[in-house]
Amino acid sequence: MFNRIFAIAKKEMRQLKRDTRMLFIVFFFPVVLLAIFGYAINFDVHHIKIAVYDQDRSLISSEYFDLVTYIDNDDQIKKMLDEKIVQAVVVFPKDMSRRLLSKQEVKIQFLVDGVDGTSANVIQNYVNAATYSYSIQLTKEYLAVTGKNLYVPIDLQPRFWFNPDLQSTRFLIPGLMGMILIITAVISISLSIVREKERGTIEQINVSPLSSIEFILGKTIPYIVISLINATIVLLAGYILFDIVIKGNMLLLLLGTFAFLFAALSLGVFISTIADSQQVAFQAANVTSLLPSLILSGFIFPIESMPIAIQVLTNITPAKFYIVILRAILLRGAGISAFWDQLIYLGIFGLVFIALATLVDKKSKNK
Repeated sequence: MFNRIFAIAKKEMRQLKRDTRMLFIVFFFPVVLLAIFGYAINFDVHHIKIAVYDQDRSLISSEYFDLVTYIDNDDQIKKMLDEKIVQAVVVFPKDMSRRLLSKQEVKIQFLVDGVDGTSANVIQNYVNAATYSYSIQLTKEYLAVTGKNLYVPIDLQPRFWFNPDLQSTRFLIPGLMGMILIITAVISISLSIVREKERGTIEQINVSPLSSIEFILGKTIPYIVISLINATIVLLAGYILFDIVIKGNMLLLLLGTFAFLFAALSLGVFISTIADSQQVAFQAANVTSLLPSLILSGFIFPIESMPIAIQVLTNITPAKFYIVILRAILLRGAGISAFWDQLIYLGIFGLVFIALATLVDKKSKNK
């Protein structure tokens, strides 16, 4: 049995060596995708363009935002926001200086373009932080002049673990790795087996002593090796381009990646058994790997915020489980206790689709 599986694996490796274009795509395409998506998908908001309606003429500068222009009247506010010249407008009251000097409360209005809710929330947080910091500074100056001490009953000092700079790229890169690996794994293995059908060599395999499970395992093993190499390249690219450091155990990362690739390749094998042409296999592989891993895996959209029915549907993609493992190991440096159940899910997923592929292949042979 092992000799037959090794023979199929050896045959597949020789075919891959001859197909230099396929090898180039398999190893080069993931790095390109990682770079493009990694730099393009970013929820951080930098250089917020603002306009200032300073009725008191008291603003000097701002270190938090890019000051685009000053506004002289109320009519210009709507125009600035409508034409997206700025993302926010700051309105200072006429008597701002007098109130500050007399130690009175000053109300400042901040008008934010709320079309993009995510950016608007980020801008609001920046504004709150900047206002709070400036207010504390003024309070300290006032108390220093009067000779009083600042009494803070509860001094809240938040600390962000694992991602202290709150960079969205560090959160997104593990999900992007999972999406890239499942796309390349599913497409490559599905096209490989369907190619046997198109060339007619599948008939020779059907009449050979090979069983369905031996044929599937022999086809899968080379792509597991290639996918592991691919995963190493993607991790290295993530370190070079985005400073993603592996904080956890390397052996656990290897175990999680192996379990994920087993599940992803089993899905590709199943697609190849029901597809009759490479075109159909490619389209089916794209639909079953790209869309679910992008939308339903928790890569971008939190699964906890989805309706219960959609949360159940997210189990159709192994990328969901792998992203949990990657974020636990890469970002938090957690041990196996944080994701052991995800490994079990991936194992069950892979075994189910391998079993389905074997049944379909047996039926096709009997015909």
